[in-house]
This record gives sequence, C-alpha cells and structure tokens, in this order.
Amino acid sequence: MDLWNIFDTEWVPVGEWVDALLQWVVTHFRFIFQAIKVPFDIVLGALEDGLTGAPDLLILGLIVLIAWQAGGRKLAAISAAALLGIGLMGAWEESMVTLSIVLTCVIFCSLIGIPLGIAAARNDRFWAVLRPLLDLMQTIPSFVYLVPVVMLFSIGNVSGVIVTFIYALPPVVRLTNLGIRQVRQDMVEAARAFGASRRQTLVKIELPLAMPTIMAGVNQTIMMALSMVVVASMISVTGLGQMVLRGIGRLDMGLATIGGLGIVFLAIVIDRISQSFGMSSRERGHKKWYRTGPAGVVHRMFRKG
Repeated sequence: MDLWNIFDTEWVPVGEWVDALLQWVVTHFRFIFQAIKVPFDIVLGALEDGLTGAPDLLILGLIVLIAWQAGGRKLAAISAAALLGIGLMGAWEESMVTLSIVLTCVIFCSLIGIPLGIAAARNDRFWAVLRPLLDLMQTIPSFVYLVPVVMLFSIGNVSGVIVTFIYALPPVVRLTNLGIRQVRQDMVEAARAFGASRRQTLVKIELPLAMPTIMAGVNQTIMMALSMVVVASMISVTGLGQMVLRGIGRLDMGLATIGGLGIVFLAIVIDRISQSFGMSSRERGHKKWYRTGPAGVVHRMFRKG
C-alpha cells in the first residue's frame, strides 16, 4: 500500500451499499411502488387523453380564455401567439403531452408540498428535519434520480412524472413555509382574540396573505418541471423532451430546435398564467374575479339581460 496515495483505494464502498439497498427494496417492496404509481397514472391519463384527444383549436381557445381571465387581454394575446407558434411548427401533440406531464406534477406537488410547508411553518422541529431533506433533493443532479426511479417504477410517462415530482417539490414547500412565517403576528393574534380557531386563522388570514409567496413557489415548481422534461426523456418519456433528445441523437438541429422552442413557448404561457394567479387583490384593483376577463363579459351580459 502506497501511504502517499492512500485514496487510490476504495476504503468505504458506498456504491456497493447503495446498490445492495436498492436491490433489497426492489425485491421486497416493489408492490408498494407500483401502488404509488396508480394515482399518478390516473391523473396523467385523464389529462393526456383530454389534451390530446380534444380538437386543437378548442384546447387553444380554452387556454387563451384562462390566460385572459388570469392576466388580461395582453396575456391572452401572448398565449395565443405562443400556442400558434407551437402548432405551426408541428409540435402540438408533443406539447400537449408535455403539458399534461407538467400539470400532473404541479397537482401532486401542490397537494403534498403546500401542507408540508404549512406544517413546517407551524413546527420548528419538523422544519429542522425537513430542511436537510429538501437541500438534498435540490442539490442532487437530476440525472441521478433516473436510475432508482427506473428500477422502482420502470420506464414511461408515469415514471417521468414521478421523477419530475421529486425534483420539483422543494420550491413549493420552502416558499409555503416562508409565506406562512411572514404573515404578521399581530394579525394572527387579532384573529385569535376574536375567537377564531387555528383552522379558521389559517384559512381566513394566513393563507390569503401568504398566497402570493405560495404561488411563487408553485411557479418555480412549474419551471423546474419544464426543465426536467428533456432529462426525463431519457427514460422513454414522450413529448417535447423526446424531440430534443432525438434531435441530439441524430444530430438533427431542426428537430432539436423545434422541441426546444416548443418548451420555451410552453414555459412562457404557463409561467405568465401562474404568475397572474399569484397576484394580490390590490394588484387587481380589488375587483372580484367574475368581474374581469371573459367571466366579466358574461356577467355584464346577464346583468343587462
């Protein structure tokens, strides 16, 4: 043994330990992970069937109406231009598959991440335990997630949603925790003084005041999910990421450019809409949601009638 180069020898076989642990989990608990796939499969299947099965112009119109309702006519025009660009490039089908994957990821990240963030804001000990886990999830390179996910969940779009969910979960947890903690304590104490329960205080005071920060976390989750679609395509996840991967494999710059531009246009639409949903009532001029956008048009028509 060369004492001057002792690190040429592997003294702690971490890789072998991890491989052995993963094989043991796959052998004894694979049925649990197959059960975990079920809700992801149901939601993804419903969204994918709806987005790809409906007429293209109907989906385009619905997204534009949602954009108009969320952020006004300017956002509706931007969304229409971006979606038309995707369609005219011939990447509509792939874009809808990618959108269904991102929406599924966001749904599960919100359902799990927001309650975790609330619990972390309420309990400092829980946050002390959760924070290192979130740090680990954010610092591990995204490619590293692919191997255990493939071994535990196989390949395909559902596995892609799960790996994207793991990668994109931390921001919504962190920013929900931050938003709840930033709510002024005097407002919380005033609600308690008037007899509000912890649940009523959370629903009526803390969540509304923290909503812009929470929606910023959801927005970051969306962006991380979109950034993961190309990496996830390596485990047979279809959509725009698969177009980019095929373009790289064939050295087809045109195909890779179409896939890349599709991701950019889709990111613009989703990013702007999600940011608009995070606007406070003050930024909206204290107007009720049904008095603006297409809902406002319908509301005024019924009032006149």
